[in-house]
Amino acid sequence: MSSNKSREDNGIGIKTRRAISYIVLVLVTVLCLFWFYLLFLYTTKTHNEIQLGFSAVPGSNFVENWMNLIKGTLPILTGLLNSLFVSTACVVCSTYFSAMTAYSIHAYNFKFKQAMFTFILVVMMIPTQVTALGFLRLVDGMNLKNSFIPLIIPTIAAPMTFYYIKQYMESALPLEIIEASRIDGSGEFMTFNRIVLPMLKPALAVQAIFTFVQTWNNYFMPALILNDDKKKTLPILIAQLRSADWLKFDMGQVYMMIAFSIFPVIVVYLCLSKHIVQGIALGSVKG
Repeated sequence: MSSNKSREDNGIGIKTRRAISYIVLVLVTVLCLFWFYLLFLYTTKTHNEIQLGFSAVPGSNFVENWMNLIKGTLPILTGLLNSLFVSTACVVCSTYFSAMTAYSIHAYNFKFKQAMFTFILVVMMIPTQVTALGFLRLVDGMNLKNSFIPLIIPTIAAPMTFYYIKQYMESALPLEIIEASRIDGSGEFMTFNRIVLPMLKPALAVQAIFTFVQTWNNYFMPALILNDDKKKTLPILIAQLRSADWLKFDMGQVYMMIAFSIFPVIVVYLCLSKHIVQGIALGSVKG
């Protein structure tokens, strides 16, 4: 009898903990989605309605805010294409070359291997602002000012991306698979591109999202390098829209542009979220 009672108590305890977990998850989800709803809410209102304070009822100025934003002086659609190009190029360069670097340190034994790994970790701790002045002088010296090249090429050396992929390789890429491919006559590049990269899809998807969001929201370096309005990215245009004079300042347009700039990030996350879930499931099975 006592054993049956203890089992019933355990069952009730498990159900209680599960119910509490679901309640907490629902609350966190509501808190996260509330800010997206608030952003959408303000895109439907006029500047004066926003100044009046919070109201949960949507306005009727969504189309007008959008038309005012498109017909304004700022090249919004061009900025969107510029941000897409720079962010996509940075994602490709960062994930591919970081995976290649991590593969070389994971799969090969060579002199100063540990020293190289430590050096990369040290570089990871240097803030971008510290090297900005020297980088700008280098860009000026190479006549690359007002170009996308200085924003894309440096992402080849991405210490954070390298470190994450390297740690993922430790648990998801056995060296026996690499040795077997070499015995079968596969070259190093073929092994990396056709065997290693498909096994790293979850890690690459996670880093692709992080790199895309970081590059998409990057304001510091593009603002220093890009001067032509036709080459500016969306964060710079948002800052220009917010810094307009008092007579031209419109909070409805500002919120509309922020919502417009967030939409591609949501699309990228939805496209890659499947691989992230697979990566979490794989990690839990291996644990």
